[in-house]
Amino acid sequence: MKAKIDVSYIAQLAQLELSEQQTELFQSQLESILGFIDKLSELPMDQEPAAHGQRLSASLRQDVVGQSLSAEAVIANAPAAQDLLIKVPKVVADA
Repeated sequence: MKAKIDVSYIAQLAQLELSEQQTELFQSQLESILGFIDKLSELPMDQEPAAHGQRLSASLRQDVVGQSLSAEAVIANAPAAQDLLIKVPKVVADA
């Protein structure tokens, strides 16, 4: 399908002043762009779109219960602690 674009009309709507040479140049450029878009319709579209570029099934691991750190071990690694609680700096003013 060869589309014809009225560049003069579009320029008028956009309140642009184009010379005759610019109008012809833009006319051919826009028709070329539409030609490329028409070529896309020739591509086979029978495949499902991919949500990810790579399959994620190989990157997932089994969710199993394992051994975790004790509360004392976690507190020992904290920069500041009090009564088995980790102390953090205040981040909200007037709270």
